[in-house]
Amino acid sequence: MPRYDFRSPRLHVEAPLEAGGRVPLSAPHLHYLRDVLRLKPGDPVLAFNGRDGEWRTALAEEGRRAMALAVAEQTRAQTPAGDLHYLFAPLKRARLDYVVQKAVEMGASRLQPVVTRHTQAERVNTGRMRANVVEAAEQCGVLALPAVDEPVSLDKAVAGLDPARRLVFCDEDAPVIDPVAALGPVRAEAAAGGAVPLAVLIGPEGGFSEDERDLLLARPGVIRLALGPRILRADTAAVAALALVQAVLGDWGGTGEASRR
Repeated sequence: MPRYDFRSPRLHVEAPLEAGGRVPLSAPHLHYLRDVLRLKPGDPVLAFNGRDGEWRTALAEEGRRAMALAVAEQTRAQTPAGDLHYLFAPLKRARLDYVVQKAVEMGASRLQPVVTRHTQAERVNTGRMRANVVEAAEQCGVLALPAVDEPVSLDKAVAGLDPARRLVFCDEDAPVIDPVAALGPVRAEAAAGGAVPLAVLIGPEGGFSEDERDLLLARPGVIRLALGPRILRADTAAVAALALVQAVLGDWGGTGEASRR
């Protein structure tokens, strides 16, 4: 059996999952499985809730019009979330959807919208963000869903970080140096004393203001990171930064723990 079964539909549910249990399907889930995917009673569905691991279930009739998932066996035990916070200046709708989905795929454990002076998006729909989190987790075999926080100002976001959490601050005005080398001291720290909790911050399209940059640089242990000689859009920078951090410090074979997906 392959490590992940991507051929069976995968569904996030809120109900507890255990062998022999039955999970009633909500109207949206029923519509998706029966009307969109055209599943029939007895067809397999993978279910997870972020607490009890992943389970093989079968679509089952539940009365005349309702259906449920009949829970059979666990396919993967629950794994803990990683410890990578992603802080970002919100983008407009389609690009925000993309960033949230990619952050889930990249292993972020917490998503924190941060309002900066040059933030372009006027409002942030955290309900839509959570829906994108679930969709990305369903599609990519993720077991632990990242938390989605309400937007806060940059100063509150920085003040709210645990002092032990290292902040990787992506700055378009930072010297263009080898970003892997910039992360080297944290890698050495992690190799000597275990995994280091991390936060990655991506600013808005207009960049950080000077007072915001001063605020960030005043934080002990902050890492000012350049992402190469080219100007990147904020959504591209998000993927590049998260990939870089996971490769050097996280669960892509660096000093972090094994993959927790």
